Amino acid sequence: MTEPAGKHDVFQAIADPTRREILRLLAEKDRPISEIASYFPISRTAVTKHLHLLSESKLVEGRKEGRQKMYHLNTEPLMELKEWLHYYERFWNNKLTRLQFIVEQEPE
Repeated sequence: MTEPAGKHDVFQAIADPTRREILRLLAEKDRPISEIASYFPISRTAVTKHLHLLSESKLVEGRKEGRQKMYHLNTEPLMELKEWLHYYERFWNNKLTRLQFIVEQEPE
């Protein structure tokens, strides 16, 4: 099933390093766009576009506080990533277990 037009999935949202850094910043505390933009060598407009995509993915939510908009992290959509990674974790664990077995079987 595909996403509705104009909506983005969590995987697409975290694909960009700038958006991942925005998420990290918002994990520390809620921030206004001016503060978020101050961490990047890109325009405020570009940061706004990243925040828009993160908002469409439900990873970030904004609320008006006076004259500025405060953004905060919504971790709920990250569960989709956690579940996806958990599925593949068994393959990594199997490979590591096999490597450990091979290394321990080699004569010194």
